[in-house]
Amino acid sequence: MLPVLPFDLRIDRMVLLTLGVLLFAGVHFIPSLAPALKTRGLNRLGENGYKGVFSLLLLIAFALMIVGWRSVEPRLWYQPPPGLHNIALGLLVVAFWLLVVSARNSRWRLLVRHPQLTGVALWGFSHLLLNGDNRSTVLFGGMLLWSVAEIAAINRREGVWIKAAPPGWGAEAVTALIAVVTVAVVVYLHPWLSGMPVW
Repeated sequence: MLPVLPFDLRIDRMVLLTLGVLLFAGVHFIPSLAPALKTRGLNRLGENGYKGVFSLLLLIAFALMIVGWRSVEPRLWYQPPPGLHNIALGLLVVAFWLLVVSARNSRWRLLVRHPQLTGVALWGFSHLLLNGDNRSTVLFGGMLLWSVAEIAAINRREGVWIKAAPPGWGAEAVTALIAVVTVAVVVYLHPWLSGMPVW
């Protein structure tokens, strides 16, 4: 028989989710808020070593978020505004469109300086419009706050926004097609990934 300890070694599952969000945000803040730390890491580990550690920390963050999300019992923290379901779904479509745009040269980049971070912000905000439970508030609220803070930090570091030349309409059409397919795949996999249907 195992000895009875005077304290509980079990970690609260909400703590796992929170640690995952904080680790994800902290790792991404290093280049924008602590460039000297990034430089020291590159000097000591080399580019490949630094990227390896960076990727490992992100994998740990994702694992913490996934385990925390799946193990936390949802409890209502606030009542989402009524009648905003379709608006939130529309924002989600725009969010994933921007995530695709962030990986390609697109005319949307002439309108949105940080499409990836803006997409994450819309993703988080739209989920907060749909869900008022504890785990949603921590995950999506945390990602929303991180993305907005990251945008502000990068803008301060980089200064003036220098826009690239727009691509041709053929390339833009390919980007649109990829975005549509991405949204369809996310909708299809959403029940398996989160345990909740989109509609």
